[in-house]
Amino acid sequence: MTPLRLTWVQPEDLLGHELTQATQDGREPSAITARWRAAGGPQAPSRAGASPTPTSRYLRSLAEDLLDELADLPSRLADQEPTDLTQIKAHCPDWPPPTAPPAPGAAPANPAVGMRAPATVPAVGMRAARGGTGGHSGTPQAPGCAPTPTPTPTQAHLEAAWLGRAAGCLLGKPVEKLPLQGIRDLARATGNWPLHTWFTAKGLPEELTHTYPWNKRSAQTSLAENIDGMPEDDDLNYPLLNTLLIQRHGRDFTTTDVARLWLDELPAGRTFTAERIAYRNLLTGIEPPRTARHRNPFREWIGALIRADVHGWTNPGDPAAAAEQAHRDATLTHTTNGVYAAMFTAATIAEAATGRSDVHACLRTGLTVVPPGSRLAEAVRHAVQLARTTENFDDLVDELHTTHHAYHWVHAIPNTALIAAALTHADGDFSGSICRAVSGGWDTDSNGATAGSIAGLLAGSPTALPDRWTTPLKNRLATSIADFNGTGFDTLAQLTHLLTRREAPRP
Repeated sequence: MTPLRLTWVQPEDLLGHELTQATQDGREPSAITARWRAAGGPQAPSRAGASPTPTSRYLRSLAEDLLDELADLPSRLADQEPTDLTQIKAHCPDWPPPTAPPAPGAAPANPAVGMRAPATVPAVGMRAARGGTGGHSGTPQAPGCAPTPTPTPTQAHLEAAWLGRAAGCLLGKPVEKLPLQGIRDLARATGNWPLHTWFTAKGLPEELTHTYPWNKRSAQTSLAENIDGMPEDDDLNYPLLNTLLIQRHGRDFTTTDVARLWLDELPAGRTFTAERIAYRNLLTGIEPPRTARHRNPFREWIGALIRADVHGWTNPGDPAAAAEQAHRDATLTHTTNGVYAAMFTAATIAEAATGRSDVHACLRTGLTVVPPGSRLAEAVRHAVQLARTTENFDDLVDELHTTHHAYHWVHAIPNTALIAAALTHADGDFSGSICRAVSGGWDTDSNGATAGSIAGLLAGSPTALPDRWTTPLKNRLATSIADFNGTGFDTLAQLTHLLTRREAPRP
């Protein structure tokens, strides 16, 4: 009988990842590494979620003990990379001030900002011309005056954001887990490089598919020739869950509320990496926020980032509130840079939702809620600078992969940097943003989804997104979350729009 090798939970595989995590977050694991290697312990799987064969009972028991020993090691980065929200704020000198509640039903301050006509095939190697510094266009408040209520995004803006998230995710699905060279070779072989449309197997040399096989879970639903609506993906499941979260608990939800919602509505088999570990921890009686730390080597990976959109959509013009919501959500599963990635994304989206700023100002706003001395802040600043000064996007990506070669392909730091670089280099253009994000490799579907959400929101309307991205979605998404299966993006936009009011409706 073939053994069940459940991914992302085998102790002998977790230990290999935790040894890497310890090195990256400032602990000294060399003695524990030596003990593990001397016992014959394996390396962590490089791309898969589990090693192919079970290990001995002894090695499994040893791995569990060593995971706990690693957790007790001190970190030299602890002071500059806190997880506690109060400490994060203390590290952020430009933490955004509170804003007035959105004006119910108000349109964006300048609906034309960020609006784009359907784009032609983007020249990925050429940077768009940019004017000015991309600062806010709103009127500053006089000292001591009450802030002006922030406008809410229209339902059309939110529909474009949902569609953008779906399209970017779907674009990246067939090449998820593939190395960068494989993505480039597959696209070039079909005349799709620089990347400008869906991947396809039509006309692809057979030897290339053997060298770089498509993601086996996604190829049947995400290649150009077989897209039929938006298939299920965790990058869409989590925004659906967070829509339910705010509907049921309002903006003052707790991390425990997130945990209970997951247990009620999220199938365990639809969780991965840090989310699967936290889910397991909940089932063994461990409570948040320890669920994020206990034997969880994935706590700085990308999972919290992909849950952040709704927190930004529902707090237009209030990046601080968006970041605080994202923090309460993220700390169920993540710590430090994994949490910062979610806060950065939520704050960026909160600014984009006002319609008053371009993508560059939105990304700068996102950085105000991230400790500036953290690895994530440094990576984003570096990526944005590269995007401003590097003409050819392939060269930029090569530099990012060289800089972040030590990180796993699902880690939040390199992926957040790539998202910021893609948005900056494309100047917020929708097609350019999602194609750059996916063509840069690593976690392709998640990066495409987040870039698509931000760029779609800035575009301002479904009609501003090119038909080649939206028509195949057929206004329909598949999911195993609650009663959302088959729901249209227009309906999701309507539900989300209700949540942008000061107090979310409750049942």
